[in-house]
Amino acid sequence: MSHDHNSAGASHGNFKQYTIGFILSVVLTIIPFGMVMAGGFGRGLLMTVIGITAVAQVLVQLVFFLHMNTSSEQRWNLIAFIYTVLCIAILLVGSVWIMNYLHFNMMI
Repeated sequence: MSHDHNSAGASHGNFKQYTIGFILSVVLTIIPFGMVMAGGFGRGLLMTVIGITAVAQVLVQLVFFLHMNTSSEQRWNLIAFIYTVLCIAILLVGSVWIMNYLHFNMMI
């Protein structure tokens, strides 16, 4: 009897991948935190840096810790993730569009 818990054939990360992911996560957390704590940066620049590092942080988490990639083992997980992101984007954009439309009509 085998004790292999990897029945789906998905590859798990090794120590090197987890270490790289951890270091990237820490760096992507320290950059915006340091900029905010140091002060002297414009609000627009801070919001841009925070947004970019947040997206990069999500990508690092997905690749290094959740092991999402384009391999055949991960294809359905990737499709489900993309579908979820698409649904959330449609929901958010549609809500903002409706609120903007209602606001415009209320101002008449």
